Amino acid sequence: SSSTTWTMADSGGHCITLENVKEAAERIKGMANRTPVLTSDFFNEGDKKLFFKVEAMQRTGSFKFRGALNATKCELAQTTGSHLSIVTHSSGNHAQAVALAAKVASTEARPVTATIVMPSNAPEIKQAGVRRFGGNIVLVANTNEAREEGAERIMKETGASFIHPSEDPRVIAGQGTASLELLEQLREIGCEKPDAVIIPVGGGGLASGNAVALRGMLGDKVKIILAEPAKLDDAKRSFDSGTLLQHAPDNKLDSVADGLKTTLGPNTWPVVRDLVDDIFTVSERDILRHTKCIWEQLKVCIEPSAGVGVAVARGDAFNEKYRPEDGIQNVAVILCGGNVDIIATTKKMEEHGL
Repeated sequence: SSSTTWTMADSGGHCITLENVKEAAERIKGMANRTPVLTSDFFNEGDKKLFFKVEAMQRTGSFKFRGALNATKCELAQTTGSHLSIVTHSSGNHAQAVALAAKVASTEARPVTATIVMPSNAPEIKQAGVRRFGGNIVLVANTNEAREEGAERIMKETGASFIHPSEDPRVIAGQGTASLELLEQLREIGCEKPDAVIIPVGGGGLASGNAVALRGMLGDKVKIILAEPAKLDDAKRSFDSGTLLQHAPDNKLDSVADGLKTTLGPNTWPVVRDLVDDIFTVSERDILRHTKCIWEQLKVCIEPSAGVGVAVARGDAFNEKYRPEDGIQNVAVILCGGNVDIIATTKKMEEHGL
């Protein structure tokens, strides 16, 4: 229903439930792409088969469109007034997602405008994407504080509604719709269920939304595995210690998986803590190697943040712990996005001798 209120009740203290994800799926139906699930014999070894959910083929080039559209449509249903203004801060995929979500949710009766606060050093290609989808850009200094202050100022001045990239429960519910599709699509190709699903983690919107969806649908019959760059290992460190940690103060955050720099927050962390089975980290070389592998074998131009999940799926640590003989045969990997500077990335591949 359009009047959903987001409460912690009935959800084990988590910010969303399976029901919220199902409602989100109805809301975004026909506007978000039902992205393909691809397989390739190249990635199958013995009894272990990999299935790739290609969110790189989502509108705006990443899963973020799901959450942005769900949040925008919820906001439309819950507010009145002749038009709706939304604001967010993002240097990356969420920025383009919110810009397009505003555009497609607009009607003549109620136009929606989006303002995106971006750091002044955000790649020109990402700024161009926001503009192409009709978003207004406000550039600020390259700090989280400046971004947050910029968004607050716009909210005060214009009365705009804020949509957080990974902490907004409506965004989290929207991201979880990827798994509802995945389970349906696997059944269509004769795979009863995934034994494990591997999800990249940064701010945790994708990870927590899909963890709620998968646990809700399959209970403990599925292993939920998160994938993280070793250079951006806040989720792994938090998970191992049982407390929410930020990046170490001396961490330069210089990973090729630039989409995963954000840390878990108060809404995403409890879901990760309670519902995830394992978090594996991978090296920069492995991320690039498996990104290249997907380019070559699946013919899909993923960004390195998506290569992180592939690196875990094909890495020794995961495969030694989760073996086909222990019932882990069908493994799904969410390829989260495809907004990549190809030339810069191939240069990095060359530097690593790939």
